Amino acid sequence: MGRDDTIAAMADEILTSIADGIATVTLNRPAQRNAMNGAMLTGLRSAFDDLEARRDVRVVVVRGAGPAFCAGMDLKEMESRGGARDPEGDVVGVLQRVERSRHPTIALLHGDAIAGGCELALHCDLRVMAETARIGMPLARIGMIVPFVLGQKLVEIIGPAHTRQLLFTGRPIDGRRAYEIGMVHQVVPAAEVETAAQALARSVADNAPLSLAGMKAVVQRAVSARPAVAHDDLDAAALRARQSADAGEGRRAMLEKRKPIFRGE
Repeated sequence: MGRDDTIAAMADEILTSIADGIATVTLNRPAQRNAMNGAMLTGLRSAFDDLEARRDVRVVVVRGAGPAFCAGMDLKEMESRGGARDPEGDVVGVLQRVERSRHPTIALLHGDAIAGGCELALHCDLRVMAETARIGMPLARIGMIVPFVLGQKLVEIIGPAHTRQLLFTGRPIDGRRAYEIGMVHQVVPAAEVETAAQALARSVADNAPLSLAGMKAVVQRAVSARPAVAHDDLDAAALRARQSADAGEGRRAMLEKRKPIFRGE
């Protein structure tokens, strides 16, 4: 457990390292605020697949390179496809893979976690956040609907009342507010967030591996009824929204840094 090992990622978009039982998975598109494109999603899934069987890993820290944790889906890639492809379907599968990891996971939120970035953090077991970072789901601001299973995750963690506020306003909240509503487990000054996340990771990694895996399985089993909820009609509504003129206008407005003009069509 004393060695430091760097694992070659499938793509440069994801970097993975291991030291003293703590694996660190880094989203590595800092110039794009770690927005999720196809290569990043493939790399993230591959990284968690590779870590699954490693006996020298006790806990996984997920973080972003550069100033942001993750800005959500890559809107340029999404707009280039005109909503024809289902990027949410891709991200849902990858997030569920992160959630199913047998290792406890910690999201280190040193910077903004928006939309898909917010959901990536929520699909980790624990979250440590800087006071100055922001977290939110601004999909209503670009004419889209949250995929059902991701909305379900929000309700599971912060309850329906705070989920409504977060989704209806589309406004991100800071670390203090996120802590108040139970969205994150610890909030600290920005200068201390790395130290705090590493201390939490160390406290987890020092525990018995079989206990960690078993207790994570208990929690996962306790919420295992979630997939039984029917949501085909909601998936269809999300698809219509993603392919709507409003969604195209919303994506372009976000990329052009202007206020969108929505027409309800």
